[in-house]
Amino acid sequence: MKTKEYGNSEITILWKPEKCIHAGICVKTLPQVYDPKRKPWINIANVSTAALRDQVAQCPSGALSIK
Repeated sequence: MKTKEYGNSEITILWKPEKCIHAGICVKTLPQVYDPKRKPWINIANVSTAALRDQVAQCPSGALSIK
């Protein structure tokens, strides 16, 4: 299964596109991070690690995880 990584010096978010059910919780929770119209669509700059961890924990499919 393909996995894409988006990270900074504190945290790396892993996204598995094939597992994603496009529930949109990520976009609704942190629209400044997740923007499907932008490339790359995940930009974790200027967001706290705690906020990212909390959001990733809400992903219903498990397509998002933390490394």
